[in-house]
Amino acid sequence: MPLTIEILEPLTPESMRHHRIWRSVNMIKKLSDRVVGVGPFGIGMDGVLTWIPGAGILYSLGAGGFLVVQAFRAEASGLTIGRMLAYLAVDAVFSEIPLIGDAADLLFPAHLMAATALQKDIEDRHGPPPEVPPKERARKPKNMKL
Repeated sequence: MPLTIEILEPLTPESMRHHRIWRSVNMIKKLSDRVVGVGPFGIGMDGVLTWIPGAGILYSLGAGGFLVVQAFRAEASGLTIGRMLAYLAVDAVFSEIPLIGDAADLLFPAHLMAATALQKDIEDRHGPPPEVPPKERARKPKNMKL
């Protein structure tokens, strides 16, 4: 296995600000990915709360709104923001379908996908936060096997 060395450039105040945004988005990502785990499957907070009238909608709107605000703060590309909005819109449309919508909330990780899209955008422009190990980054190194 070839040894790869990652050369870190000095962090600028702008990079540090974007890395703080990356970390805050990572909290939503973790909440939306696997709050409850059953074997290899995980249910996020929106999937858990969807069964409580009103709670799922509040979480979904709050988390989605937070992610979009963070995208604007991070000066993400229009393509990234559009992709994030598309994921969140699909989730919102599914949520309006009785019974099937609740199941779709469990299976479609819109917040996770939107958060990952923003993290990739930040990593492409500023690199990942230095303390984040390669396997936890949004953009995986090409030669890494997980």
